[in-house]
Amino acid sequence: MGYENEETIFALSTGLGRAAIAVMRVSGAESKTLLTRLCGGVPHPRQASLRKLWRDATTKENLLDEALVLWFPGPKSYTGEDGFELHLHAGPAVIKAVAEALVAYGARPAEPGEFTRRAFTNGRMDLVEAEGIADLVEAETESQRKLALAQSDGALSKLYQDWADRLKRVLAHQEALIDFPDEDLPPEVEQGLLTEIDALINAMQTHIREGERGERIRRGVVFAIAGPPNAGKSSLLNWLADRDAAIVSPVAGTTRDAIEVNGSLAGVRVTFVDTAGMRETEDAIEAEGVKRALFHVKHADCVLQMFPADDQPQTIFPGAILIGNKTDLGPVPAKVLGETVMPISLQSGEGLEALRHLLEQKVEALTARSSFGAPLLTRARHKAGVQEAVACLQAALTQDWPEMRGEELRLAMRALGRVTGHVGVEDLLDAVFGQFCIGK
Repeated sequence: MGYENEETIFALSTGLGRAAIAVMRVSGAESKTLLTRLCGGVPHPRQASLRKLWRDATTKENLLDEALVLWFPGPKSYTGEDGFELHLHAGPAVIKAVAEALVAYGARPAEPGEFTRRAFTNGRMDLVEAEGIADLVEAETESQRKLALAQSDGALSKLYQDWADRLKRVLAHQEALIDFPDEDLPPEVEQGLLTEIDALINAMQTHIREGERGERIRRGVVFAIAGPPNAGKSSLLNWLADRDAAIVSPVAGTTRDAIEVNGSLAGVRVTFVDTAGMRETEDAIEAEGVKRALFHVKHADCVLQMFPADDQPQTIFPGAILIGNKTDLGPVPAKVLGETVMPISLQSGEGLEALRHLLEQKVEALTARSSFGAPLLTRARHKAGVQEAVACLQAALTQDWPEMRGEELRLAMRALGRVTGHVGVEDLLDAVFGQFCIGK
């Protein structure tokens, strides 16, 4: 299905603000007419051409700009429709004048994500690839860029399509068992489809388990800095942020609320959360700070549990990296409760580079690619769809009636189809494409 009967749309695809070039993107059935009215003709497809843009090219009235023009006839365009790009001088007056001319010719400003939504509707990409485009636009780190690029290039879609193709073959064998119950079909047919269902379940469950790594790359790895008052938590945050993000004071209980700082380690986005010092307190505000600290500890990917040399912890948070601070004031034990301690001094700088290296190793471990080389799951929506497919396949294995097993297989197919957007996606489209910027 296409957009032949819908309006022609336009949007500025580059950011607002002072710049040399601004790219105006146009798409829709009237694109050729609009471009002809602007510059008097249409250049060769996909070849940049320097043209004068007029309010009305037939009369050469009111020169708007001199710009590079690119013509993209459908279906070999981003949206699958006729479209063009204008590489304008980026002055606000130029952009405003060209936009007003487009509106006068019948085009309208695009809504967020409308270009990519049209590409999806016209079969230029599936829903997973479209979400990869959104992630690529938002990518801040090298790992996010690589993950989003692989997804937008179809790596994740190919995996889901492979599962769908395998399910089709299983369903075909199942239908044969239903349609020809009295035929002498070899027993290997049923055993083979049961084996394949089990193999698909294992592959999908592995994908789900590996998905935590993909989600961490996309949203970033979260470290919670926890420990008693005056352990040096805020000083560590400031060192990691390379700025005075948190107030440092010898007064216990200075930090009452969580302070977050974003950065990058090993090419991965990271968030460090400085939390209130943990201790028993009668102060209601400080007690709330401790409560929030425990919340961040619970939801972090890793806890940096700090303690001063003279105050060893009595308990250790699960999976925490133990950091013994203030080695300049006294020795720090090599182990506490059987766990290795990283000794540092935020005063002298001792051990800080070793700590940074340890944190980079932890980030790499938390975001390492699958040993199978399969693309990583990145979104909760994908995870929910694959989990639903697994549940249907597991139910299929428990069914004795061929018809019931066939129905569970069809439900599994439908769950995978909703992930890629091949079936039942109308209720998803606004949510998915609403996250895009204008011009994408």
